[in-house]
Amino acid sequence: MKKILIIDDEVAVCSLLTKFLDRHHYDAKSCTSGTAAIALLRNEPFNLIFCDYRLGDMNGAELLEKIKILQPGVPVVFITGNAELQIAVDLVKAGAYNYLSKPLYPERLLELMGEIFDLQDAVVEPATPVKAIAANKAYVMGTSKYAKELYDNVTIVAPTNFSVIIYGETGTGKESLARLLHEGSAYRDGAFIAIDCGCLSKELAVSELFGHEKGAYTGALQGQAGAFELAHNGTLFLDEIGNLNYEVQTFLLRALQQKVIRRLGGTKEIEVNTRIVVASNENLAEAVKDGHFREDLYHRLNEFELFVPPLREREGDLPVFIDHFLQTSAAELKRNIPGVEDQAMALLLQYNWPGNIREMKNVMRRACLLTAPGHMISRKTLPPEILNYSGMEGLLGDMVADGTTGDYDLKNVALRAEYVKILEVLKKVKYNKTKAALLLNIDRKTLYNKLKLIEA
Repeated sequence: MKKILIIDDEVAVCSLLTKFLDRHHYDAKSCTSGTAAIALLRNEPFNLIFCDYRLGDMNGAELLEKIKILQPGVPVVFITGNAELQIAVDLVKAGAYNYLSKPLYPERLLELMGEIFDLQDAVVEPATPVKAIAANKAYVMGTSKYAKELYDNVTIVAPTNFSVIIYGETGTGKESLARLLHEGSAYRDGAFIAIDCGCLSKELAVSELFGHEKGAYTGALQGQAGAFELAHNGTLFLDEIGNLNYEVQTFLLRALQQKVIRRLGGTKEIEVNTRIVVASNENLAEAVKDGHFREDLYHRLNEFELFVPPLREREGDLPVFIDHFLQTSAAELKRNIPGVEDQAMALLLQYNWPGNIREMKNVMRRACLLTAPGHMISRKTLPPEILNYSGMEGLLGDMVADGTTGDYDLKNVALRAEYVKILEVLKKVKYNKTKAALLLNIDRKTLYNKLKLIEA
């Protein structure tokens, strides 16, 4: 039976959680102070600790350091209020497993516990590449279930020479993940070469991938090595591979199968030892069915797949990403920006991030630029799409909910239908008001006036 320790200065919370966990067949104990918790930890081992941040005799950060000494490796989950999200992020960075915001929901509590105990029960064999991956501070791993599954798979496939397909929406960090695979592999001492296939014509693609000899085409004044040669004993990352010309796909298949390439305009075959990682925001299996992608190439590349979920499906990771981009942007701008105000943080957490990590990075850089040194990021530094997204979503949700007054008023019914259509179009164009106005067949000023009515 798993042993769980609950630390909270409110007796009622301790009692409630203890009874709840007992009913679900866990051995739960509780205490109401940091001192009492330390005494328990000195005498009994625990599988999991739930801890309130604010205790009477010490705070969560102080207790976390003592827990790490007394029982290193035991997962610690902090319970915080919404106003303490920045503190929770700092605790995760200091070694806490995760955090839960009040009020606590039973389903989320049990889901998180199951996730933790599944990891504890799994047989894990540490390998050198894990250290190489974990040491990469440029990539933020996150703490959610999705993040852990993704990096477990990265750890498994990185040390191999498998070809890997990375699936994910635009802006989810597919190239960064490919670099992570490279750094955790036997190819890490070689070069990492990235090619965006989405912007390559047939002629340019052949030259970029395989190189060319002098005089191969007009303007080829000297010979040049291609990506395969440059990535010899390293990793070649082909982004948006689904856009590659069908004929070029044939050349690529030959290079992968025979491990030799021939420069454009040349006759010499050049041996290459290159690990291939590709990325796509479309399903390549469907592209094969549609006749846009070679089936033999697909099977040659599809030795392992990784799926990067969009930010809207990674709610538990949002505070970690927000804090990371805050720190990197503040460092870039050489400004002391201590954190994010609660109201601004709430807006950032509610937004659906259609541009994913790339969009978040830009939003945080902009916010840092507009924030005076020594001040926290406020609501007024956020772009309109984030401000409007939160306000309209909540208000329109109320308007179409059951029981709204005026259901039989024809004017109100028409207004509600109009507002719902505006929101639908705004979502479709990712809150670009110019595009929305064009689709709605109204001018931009009229759209702004209608949005003001929504927010009034």
